[in-house]
Amino acid sequence: MRRVVLMALSLAFAITGCTKKAQVVINSASDLEGKVIGCQVGTTGEIYAKNEVKAKEVKSFKTGIDAALALKNGAIDAIVLDELPSKEIIKRNADLMLVNDSFASEEYAIAVKKGNSELLSSINKTIQDLKMDGTYEKLVEAFMPVDGNIMIPDVELVDTKDTVKMGTNAAFPPFEYYEGTEPVGFDISMCRYIAKDMGKKLQVVDMDFDALIASLQSGSVDFVAAGMTATDERRQNVDFSESYYRTNQVIIVRK
Repeated sequence: MRRVVLMALSLAFAITGCTKKAQVVINSASDLEGKVIGCQVGTTGEIYAKNEVKAKEVKSFKTGIDAALALKNGAIDAIVLDELPSKEIIKRNADLMLVNDSFASEEYAIAVKKGNSELLSSINKTIQDLKMDGTYEKLVEAFMPVDGNIMIPDVELVDTKDTVKMGTNAAFPPFEYYEGTEPVGFDISMCRYIAKDMGKKLQVVDMDFDALIASLQSGSVDFVAAGMTATDERRQNVDFSESYYRTNQVIIVRK
């Protein structure tokens, strides 16, 4: 295993040059009513904010980092985003904080093209094996450590030119992000095991989150692993693996 120095992430998350705005008090999810809320486009946070909150306005951003910049600049009043990426933002922005109230609970799963039962079975078997032999827990400890020092585990690669393409949005730490020019993260390491069990190498294809399902349907990628929640709406267009991570939507506000 090798120690990761998240300098690139620090630069990305440490957003400066902000203006002050009158304080908006948000202490719970119910306080989001009548507020301007920021979300990452195409995410369940965006769906929840639009469908379950009587917000003044919901603004969608390409990444959570972009939403954080808007929050710091006073363009929005709060952000609704997945818990762990939110904690990464808070860690690197001392003027932002989490509200002590989870907005919604959800489960991440891997998406495959509808009807691709063979690939789905292979993915599910690897996820089950990783949980059974302790590898899954080691991945959790590596990418979600108590002390915050992420350690990227080495995954033995298969000696082959045959690849399987994973679609993702590498702006979602610790699940997928860049270390220098290399995409890394919990999902990517897990999917390297999936590719290995298939006798293939993993090829990571980075794109906007809201383009992932269309790319899967067109055959541009073989499966999607991107901290994607297996919602009923998405199940109409893709098939999902068994759940591999449970999380919450949380709220970020200015201090």
